[in-house]
Amino acid sequence: MEYLTVQQTAERWGVSSRLIQKLCAQGRIAGAKKLGALWMIPNDAKKPQDPRRHQSAAPADGAAGASLSRCPGLMPLMNTFFVPGHCMERIEQMPDGPEKQIAFAEYFYFSGQPEKVLRYAAPYLHSPDAAFRLSACLLCGYAALSTGESEQARSALLHLNGILEQLQDGPVELFAAAVCICVAASTLLHLPLSEKLPPVQDYLPLLPPGLQAFGMYVMAHSAYLQGEYERSLGIVEATLAIQAKQYPIASIYLHLVAVMDYMSLRRPDRAQMHLLSAWELAKPDDLIEGFGEHHGLLGGMLEAVIKKDWPEEFKRMIAITYRFSAGWRRIHNPITGHDVADNLTTTEFAAAMLAARGWTNQEIAEQMNISPNTVKRYISTVLEKLNIRRRQDLKKYMLQ
Repeated sequence: MEYLTVQQTAERWGVSSRLIQKLCAQGRIAGAKKLGALWMIPNDAKKPQDPRRHQSAAPADGAAGASLSRCPGLMPLMNTFFVPGHCMERIEQMPDGPEKQIAFAEYFYFSGQPEKVLRYAAPYLHSPDAAFRLSACLLCGYAALSTGESEQARSALLHLNGILEQLQDGPVELFAAAVCICVAASTLLHLPLSEKLPPVQDYLPLLPPGLQAFGMYVMAHSAYLQGEYERSLGIVEATLAIQAKQYPIASIYLHLVAVMDYMSLRRPDRAQMHLLSAWELAKPDDLIEGFGEHHGLLGGMLEAVIKKDWPEEFKRMIAITYRFSAGWRRIHNPITGHDVADNLTTTEFAAAMLAARGWTNQEIAEQMNISPNTVKRYISTVLEKLNIRRRQDLKKYMLQ
């Protein structure tokens, strides 16, 4: 029988060498054998977990809210298809139990009700089921940012790394889930990734489809943070195009990162299209948390589009922005050593973000539907608050 090395098998199957070694150690590759420190894989070995095959078909509209998941209990609402406007109905149709409780926690998080998140998810922070623990840690960690409990947020998010280490030798699907959740937590806080975290793209094929789409959002957000806006957009557009069915929560976040990219590329027309697409998915179920979280990165797009037509929803988004960003900075600034501005109003921050990207006062005024003189006044106030003199220095205090 002919054998291949780990590297050769990885290249043939289009995955990482690390994943091949893990599959071998778990006995997931038939006929693989270890020679010294090296694994040898039969030339005719079949690739486990074909990423193109879902384990179950999507539920028909109106069917019970079963989630499409290879890891039952892992962010079940995110992994459930529902028609916008029927989110709560879908949750109510789930069988009573922990999975339904986590789904409620997800809904309350994505609808901007962090206090309720802690009530539903906190009991599962130490669940014997790793999927419930992962979900609870992510939800409680981010909800605690908005409730002002920064130590609880830090504790929950750090606990994710412990779960990842515990799952090193566990089922590969659960390890893949832990990788995705940990990378999401680090990326969305704009924190440097741990060297222990493997590339999330190696594990996406092992995840349920809704979390796959959210993992693609995390990859797109990471590319945005690196200034690779075209690559980020490519990830977004490809993910939205190939989804057999839309998973609204992941799709909202994908559209929002596209807004960030297009605003960085100074294409407000395209940014507005994606913002409205996100709003179409979010508004029927009041899933507005992501808009508030991303406010500082959207370049004044909420002021330009949402404020004028949906003023009450805009006010709630800004309230989310203030609560979330305060907790975000309490964790982000000390860890990174950066000093993202924390004493600006949301409108001042939006104008300063555009100025930091090189937009003129006239361009900012047109984007935010205010006068150039008002923009000039905002920027002067920002410079005074930050104790800087030059517009060029704004980048040091703005989100990247």
